[in-house]
Amino acid sequence: MINTVLVANRGEIACRVFRTCRASGIRTVAVYSDADENALHARVADAAVRLPGAASADTYLRGDLIVKAAIAAGADAVHPGYGFLSENAGFARAVTDAGLTWIGPPPEAIEAMASKTRAKELLGVTPLGPVTESDLPVLVKATAGGGGRGMRVVRRLADLDAELTAARAEAASTFGDGSVFVEPYVENGRHVEVQILADTHGTVWALGTRDCSLQRRHQKVIEEAPAPGLSDELTAELHTLAVRAARAVDYTGAGTVEFLIADGGAHFLEMNTRLQVEHPVTEAVFGLDLVALQLRIAEGHALGTDPPRARGHAVEARLYAEDPANGWAPQTGRLHRLTVPDGIRLDTGCTDGDDIGVHYDPMLAKAVAHAPTRAEAVRRLAGALERAAIHGPVTNRDLLVRSLRHEEFTSARMDTGFYDRHLSALTGPAPDPLAPLAAALADASARAGRFGGWRNLPSRPQVKRYATAGEEHEVHYHHTRTGLTADGVRVVHADPHMVLLEADGVRRTFEVAAYGDQIHVDATRLTALPRFPDPTAQHTPGSLLAPMPGTVVRVAEGLTQGVTVQAGQPLLWLEAMKMEHRITAPATGTLTALDAEPGRQVEVGALLAVVVEDAE
Repeated sequence: MINTVLVANRGEIACRVFRTCRASGIRTVAVYSDADENALHARVADAAVRLPGAASADTYLRGDLIVKAAIAAGADAVHPGYGFLSENAGFARAVTDAGLTWIGPPPEAIEAMASKTRAKELLGVTPLGPVTESDLPVLVKATAGGGGRGMRVVRRLADLDAELTAARAEAASTFGDGSVFVEPYVENGRHVEVQILADTHGTVWALGTRDCSLQRRHQKVIEEAPAPGLSDELTAELHTLAVRAARAVDYTGAGTVEFLIADGGAHFLEMNTRLQVEHPVTEAVFGLDLVALQLRIAEGHALGTDPPRARGHAVEARLYAEDPANGWAPQTGRLHRLTVPDGIRLDTGCTDGDDIGVHYDPMLAKAVAHAPTRAEAVRRLAGALERAAIHGPVTNRDLLVRSLRHEEFTSARMDTGFYDRHLSALTGPAPDPLAPLAAALADASARAGRFGGWRNLPSRPQVKRYATAGEEHEVHYHHTRTGLTADGVRVVHADPHMVLLEADGVRRTFEVAAYGDQIHVDATRLTALPRFPDPTAQHTPGSLLAPMPGTVVRVAEGLTQGVTVQAGQPLLWLEAMKMEHRITAPATGTLTALDAEPGRQVEVGALLAVVVEDAE
């Protein structure tokens, strides 16, 4: 009988496991890095143990420190969560060697399946040998881990070596294992997976299918269960292959077998020997708690002969602190508020007032909707995200809402090339035209309350400027004896937190929240601009500025001040939130300044280099 569980993970993952443990009467232990000292998962656990340092390699990837933490805190079991050491056979063995219960598959199964190359060999699929021009495009992929880390698509043979280097570095940073392999890249297939659950008595459940085709950088963004549009025959084939994979390695616990569906056939991708981020959609459809079943299996209990019947449809969206319109650049800052309407499941590892830093994955939360039909579930989730209060860094919320409402998604015709085709349309500016006015009036009402508002004599209109989604907006309003007015819009009510406007006979209420120069009006995020731009905020033409806070991890070989560079040439690499970001030359010219070196920490907007373009 398990009494105390240490979760060898952080954030949303740890909080999710803790929730089930508490419901089961099991005590919880968290581990936390210095960067996570005030993180939610460290606060909600019954006990927490510090892992000195901030980098993953020094903390959450240190299995020896985690085992010591479990023993020190009196835990009798370890749950690996998903990510970090969850697919590390050596860690699983260290846990059991210490006399603790491992809530996961046997180390031998992890070794067989967590290595993507060995997993393919078990099912008769082998990776590519030496890559030739005829093999392109190919996918460079980390042997260990998942989540899109250490993956690169290569379309030109000349790019292969550089992409191999980048993938190895990212995989080593994230998983502690820099080995990679190369496989054919299938364009625009559907990513479909099967959730399996196996006990120690020989029973293996195949719990339906999930579609995870909407991805950015090979990392899933929107997932759903069941996968729509699959024939009964194909579904049965996927279930058979998934069960076969589990039985081939005497698997126990929760796992996922992933496939690419293309040209009507199923291509085996990999088996993840852990719980998946998207497991809530399966839980919603089958009415199960997969973490509770993991605990029962680890205690030796048997599953029933057959799983429960699936009911309805579930859709999950991953909410990231990132800017999809700017190369998916991760964002940092204070998360002031995060709430969703009732009826939506929200799995998160952060709460109001938390700071979003640069060290770990930028996912803030997962929002899940369940309904009798797919159309109802999709509509419910899109509406809930649109009405959610998400105050803080730039997020992908607008992208999620537009994706869920895109005709290609609503008609279930999406594939893994969805964002390659539609990203510009999905991230184009579409701010509420009345949002800037509502922000200005809320600000004006707050100032009027402090300083007095209306004037006896006619005056010029008050002017406020805001930026949102890459555009600037200027609004005009007047203080009068009867209150605030705006041309063409009737101001019914305005206070610092709520503005009621009437335009063309239609009244609308806007909720306003201001945090310094950052203003949130319903789902629109605005930045208040100064009346007079700062003349010192200018940079030399050709300046390369850090697009996000992070660490310089590499500088191109031979790159020094005075050398000639070509347009698009990689100059240096930043690491932020476990992802590498390449900084390239904006034009062909001369590198006149280089203010970056490996290990340097930079903030958003920091000058990295200057390339002076060659004269025509």
